[in-house]
Amino acid sequence: FVFQLKAQVPGSAEELRCLQVLNRQQEGSSLEELISNQSCLKLANTIKAYVATVTENVIRRSAVKEARRSYFNTSEGQVPPKTAGKPSAHLTLRPQSLAQGGNSKRFGNLSQSCRHAIARWEDSTIHSHLQNITYRDGRLRVNQAGKYYVYSQIYFRYPSDRAGARVSVPQLVQCINWKTSYSQPILLLKGVGTKCWAPEADYGLHALYQGGLFELKAGDELFVSVSSLAIDYNDAAASYFGAFRLDL
Repeated sequence: FVFQLKAQVPGSAEELRCLQVLNRQQEGSSLEELISNQSCLKLANTIKAYVATVTENVIRRSAVKEARRSYFNTSEGQVPPKTAGKPSAHLTLRPQSLAQGGNSKRFGNLSQSCRHAIARWEDSTIHSHLQNITYRDGRLRVNQAGKYYVYSQIYFRYPSDRAGARVSVPQLVQCINWKTSYSQPILLLKGVGTKCWAPEADYGLHALYQGGLFELKAGDELFVSVSSLAIDYNDAAASYFGAFRLDL
């Protein structure tokens, strides 16, 4: 180290004299002589500059090495995991007959106007997604507590009898239900549509949308129930169910 100082700093004789003073210092003695010695002050500044240069070079080499490691890992398909995003979910109806899944006993006691729980949603298509929310058997399960905007739209199709005549359906009802630690679900939202179609009309579709903001706890579940299973379930953009957390 002394040889490096001699090579880098002119007038190194003064620094050598400071080193001699340091050599004469006994353990526990005062540093006043060193502080007042101009040679020692010059030496201290030289050492500080040298340490700063070495530290900067070490940090630079470490950053370059880390960047290379990250590049090669990404090139080999080892993409670093992404940080978890805000909880959100958007589900669409599955392309199967909902009449086959009309058993709603496992959802709890539902109101008569919304007695059919929808148990089949799609969570992994181009129209749907799940992020930090769990889906199982028709229910969305909240994993993180907070304020959630919950929404749903159902695209009803007015049913016809075997002769092709329109069946009289006074009301179409859609409900969003909240399942907590209590044994029975709680009704969060209820949408009602009443239509009167002419017997000769060749249309019979009606969409109901509703949404609201609710405070939910981890472990709470959400599901949709309806008054009629006569639904147009072939259009993924028409019937859906979802929720996402808001930071308020």
